[in-house]
Amino acid sequence: MNDLLGIGFGPANLSLAIALQEDSPRTAAFFLESERDPVWQGGMLLDGSNIQNHPSRDLATLRNPRSHYSFLNYLFEQGRLVEHLNLPLEFPLRKEYAQYIRWATDHFRAQVEFGARVTDIEIADVDGAPGYVVTCSDGSRHGGRALVLGTGRTPFVPNPFDALDSPRVCHLTRYLQTVRSLDRAPESVAVIGGSQSAVEIVLDLARRFPHAKVVNYIRQYGLRLKDTSPFSEEGFFPAFTDYYFKATRSGKAALDAYMRPTNYSSSDADVLHELYALIYEQRLDGEQRVFVRGNTEVRTAEAHGSGVTFDVQEVHTKDVATERADLVVIATGFRDLGPHPHQEPYPALAGGVIDRFQFDADGYLVVESDYSLRPYDDSTPPLFLNGLCESSHGIGDAGSFSLLSLRAATIRDGLRKQGIA
Repeated sequence: MNDLLGIGFGPANLSLAIALQEDSPRTAAFFLESERDPVWQGGMLLDGSNIQNHPSRDLATLRNPRSHYSFLNYLFEQGRLVEHLNLPLEFPLRKEYAQYIRWATDHFRAQVEFGARVTDIEIADVDGAPGYVVTCSDGSRHGGRALVLGTGRTPFVPNPFDALDSPRVCHLTRYLQTVRSLDRAPESVAVIGGSQSAVEIVLDLARRFPHAKVVNYIRQYGLRLKDTSPFSEEGFFPAFTDYYFKATRSGKAALDAYMRPTNYSSSDADVLHELYALIYEQRLDGEQRVFVRGNTEVRTAEAHGSGVTFDVQEVHTKDVATERADLVVIATGFRDLGPHPHQEPYPALAGGVIDRFQFDADGYLVVESDYSLRPYDDSTPPLFLNGLCESSHGIGDAGSFSLLSLRAATIRDGLRKQGIA
């Protein structure tokens, strides 16, 4: 029987598998991954796009600078180290980082069942003690003394698009797959959201479909520059994670408001400059095809065979216009854990066992410093959340690589404390 059973084998649980192999090699860990051939950020491997963080904030280096699984060693083993160091880029290409993650994943294929879609989680007897039994869609069952969820956050699709079931509407996680499957080039595309991903998608659409009208709709006045101050970037330090964890809920809200521009609803200067110059040149040529519509909010939307029709309201004047697009791309990010409308109270897969764990007075799951959920009693086996805890641990848990390997070390230590690793 497994000591640890993991659901999901993206970078978060991959980093944990590496930490266990290097630091607790006797721990029997097995993982279930729903994708048969997972590709990191497969929907956003756009030409020229980068990872937006230092390459040594990888799967292992902050925890173990001598690790075989560092990005630097990957480049060395691929014979690209010197060539890569000569690149005139601040950050690595996203495509190359995806190849690095696949390379690391290949080392652990014996510990992973790919194409295993989990349908149920229950607590049952596992070798004479309470443990987790997980059922997959093919009827197979897997057990473990402890469970770690590393499934990634749920895509956030805002109203009114959340009510549409149409191939003409896609979340950014399916962007490349969607545009590559189109039977003809679109004449018009709407991009919803003011994120880095939204800007990257607008630029990609402008290159991919040069004759299409591309409109980016955002609620704020304009596209914002990301806060890249080194002082703000200390939010991605482990010391900030500890500080945030100990803060009150109102303190966390204040810290969130300050830290938000480092990661959300903002973009790096290079893509903002490229987009602004593109729009300027199109206006100069008298044939503008790319637009950014600020202070706008989509109020209603209806899908039909050839596209989507939607009403857009100006936030301040309240003027309403009806627009149409052959394709709508949702670039509004992901849901965090919490009780608010844009959040989800707990990971959906944990629904069958969530009544064994505590929520605080504000409606948040109680997550311990080691990323384990706080049970009501000691008979509940350990359940850890890996990469889902921004509401308890702060911006460093926001889905980036910044603290990935250090979080893996913290979970490893938590497993040891439970007598599992």
